[in-house]
Amino acid sequence: MAKIVKLDTKEANRCFGCGGNNEAGMRLVFDLDFDAKRTRGRFVLGANYAGGAGFAHGGIIAVVLDEAMGKISKLTEEKAVTAELNVVYRKPVPVDREIVVEGWQEEEKGRNRFRVGEIRDGEGNLLARGTARFVAIDHEQFERARSAQ
Repeated sequence: MAKIVKLDTKEANRCFGCGGNNEAGMRLVFDLDFDAKRTRGRFVLGANYAGGAGFAHGGIIAVVLDEAMGKISKLTEEKAVTAELNVVYRKPVPVDREIVVEGWQEEEKGRNRFRVGEIRDGEGNLLARGTARFVAIDHEQFERARSAQ
């Protein structure tokens, strides 16, 4: 039986993408599939995240992809931060229909984690693809940086 864990928002977390304690935040919820080593999210973004043309704003698309790729760290309970993010916008991302987002890791070199994220529509069409390099940091360094805010 597949081990899938729902990554709900947390009230103490102010993260714009996934936190539960940010009134302006997106409150994105993902499933973490330990067998497939992937994150998956299904949601309707809503009109608040539209750009000028009525589709999802490019920055919002980047946030969604970054969140999907970042959650991969939960597989190993390590802390990793985004160092580089590249997004290819293939087709407009609707804000009024469900989208499916997945993230996974392709490679690991030293502290570098090379990850991929994709946004698809309900029919499976690829709308946007992100690639990123995350850098693993130790827990103490992460906590020091967080408490300095």
